[in-house]
Amino acid sequence: MTPKMTTELLRQLRQAMRSSKYVSEAIQAYIVPSGDAHQSEYIAPCDCRREFICGFDGSAGTAIITENDAAMWTDGRYFLQAAQQMDNNWTLMKMGLKDTPTQEDWLLSVLPEASRVGVDPFIIPADQWKRMSKVLKSAGHSLVPVKDNLIDAIWEDQLQRPCKPLMTLDLSYTGISWKDKITALRAKMAERKAVWFVVTALDEVAWLFNLRGSDVEYNPVFFAYAIIGTNTIRLFIDGDRMADPEVRAHLLLDSAQDAESSIQVLPYDSVLTVLKSLCNTLSPHEKVWLSDKASYALTQAVPKAHRYLTPYTPICIAKAVKNASEAEGMRKAHIKDAVALCELFNWLEKEVSKGSITEITVADKAEEFRSQQENFIDLSFATISSTGPNGAIIHYKPSPETNRTLSLHEIYLLDSGAQYKDGTTDVTRTMHFGTPSDYEKECFTYVLKGHIAVSAAVFPNGTKGHLLDSFARSALWDQGLDYLHGTGHGVGAFLNVHEGPCGISYKTFADEPLEAGMIVSDEPGYYEDGSFGIRIENVVIVVPAKTKYNFSNRGSLTFEPLTLVPIQTKMIHVPLLTQKECDWVNDYHRRCREVIGAELEQQGRHEALQWLIRETEPISRMH
Repeated sequence: MTPKMTTELLRQLRQAMRSSKYVSEAIQAYIVPSGDAHQSEYIAPCDCRREFICGFDGSAGTAIITENDAAMWTDGRYFLQAAQQMDNNWTLMKMGLKDTPTQEDWLLSVLPEASRVGVDPFIIPADQWKRMSKVLKSAGHSLVPVKDNLIDAIWEDQLQRPCKPLMTLDLSYTGISWKDKITALRAKMAERKAVWFVVTALDEVAWLFNLRGSDVEYNPVFFAYAIIGTNTIRLFIDGDRMADPEVRAHLLLDSAQDAESSIQVLPYDSVLTVLKSLCNTLSPHEKVWLSDKASYALTQAVPKAHRYLTPYTPICIAKAVKNASEAEGMRKAHIKDAVALCELFNWLEKEVSKGSITEITVADKAEEFRSQQENFIDLSFATISSTGPNGAIIHYKPSPETNRTLSLHEIYLLDSGAQYKDGTTDVTRTMHFGTPSDYEKECFTYVLKGHIAVSAAVFPNGTKGHLLDSFARSALWDQGLDYLHGTGHGVGAFLNVHEGPCGISYKTFADEPLEAGMIVSDEPGYYEDGSFGIRIENVVIVVPAKTKYNFSNRGSLTFEPLTLVPIQTKMIHVPLLTQKECDWVNDYHRRCREVIGAELEQQGRHEALQWLIRETEPISRMH
């Protein structure tokens, strides 16, 4: 990867920081977060401002530019990538390492007295603004909103905001109509005395109205806000997409409606003005409910006395607990996905030895096999196809400059997924096409033990995911090994591949408790810089479990794997497994063989079926 040259861009940005054209008074620092106005993790090209200014294109990171310095903070998934993509104008701040200062501490160390720190108020979440403003203020500085985004001011070939057609989902996919979802939301609002609810997250708008879009690559969402009142619904969305007869019929726009379920469609950019005018009509005890991740700009539009902020909205929580139709759709999607991957791995076993298969070839081939499956829409993220040392770059994406050829001598890691109309998939398999070394097998087996420990875990109702994170690390920790990412994230139902409010990670203690119907990933790993990467990932659904004493009637939960793709047994050093772990692998493989075998048979994919049968032979500790 060649770093982006940023000297001229930084010069222009610093000029804008002093220009009365953009700021009433000069600012001494400018913050460029990685999200968009909806605080999305994955964003449209027009919102990739941090990437534009520093060159680093990972999904998480914040750049801060002062008169003389430029620094960029990111987490362990991206240390190697960021170091390769940024030039020497930039200091890489490795979050989570002991000596790395926080953004606030760094600013305090470099700013002259009484400095003004600017940020676009639409891009910074309210909770982050609050934290940062407090620290700066206590040191005599101030955090100030800069209405015109300064990156946009210097970005000459910035693309337009996408405005693509919408897709409607019927009850067979969603299980609940949008009218019923709004009724349930209004019941939650009534409990909190909230007369308005502002929906800012794109996946929450999509889920609430049973619509999907393609404005953001890999995420079936569209640019919109919604404000739900006790008897009105306002949808802020641009373009002629509301002219589509199917969308109009779905939202009942042309039929005679009672006021409570008729939707008023307004321009996307008018949300701030409308919110301010609604706030002018509030009586003393009425509340406006927003997520504390909503932008500072929207949050500030609501007077403090009327503001009700929560880390997770009722929509976020309802969306995370999949109903029977959504869970069934997710099961179907994972069966199709497994068929495509059995085809792919069967093909790879024959082709790798020819010496012409590259990381990019495999990524393309995986997409080709997936696209042959019914209701395939798109990938769910950019495929991570990595061999040898590239596997150690946790969120690696092959490019022509980094593309390596697969061989019989290196570990290969494939982390990929798809969006089907009935569900979202995300699976990682690590394989060797030759003979793995004893050390590679040992490391793989510790990762597998961690994967099984989470998958087979039984825990009381109300347990938070972060408590399960160390289950995944225990076998690695015993050997003095570890990995620098969380163990699992929530997964949407034909929605974002990463979704809150649940997950399995040491990084967050604000996650919501796990409950039956939630879907998360289980993906421990181990990475050796310059050599290899290992990760084993299944998507799992939380299901009730039977235990002898049932936690004094609190209820017991466990996980059921939705992903049914064989785990390469030749990578396992079987003597390191307990009998129970051995049984887990054999039970899992028997299920893969039964469920996916039947589907391969039905689709007439006989070669891939033979591959599946070979790969799911039982293992035994007796050898």
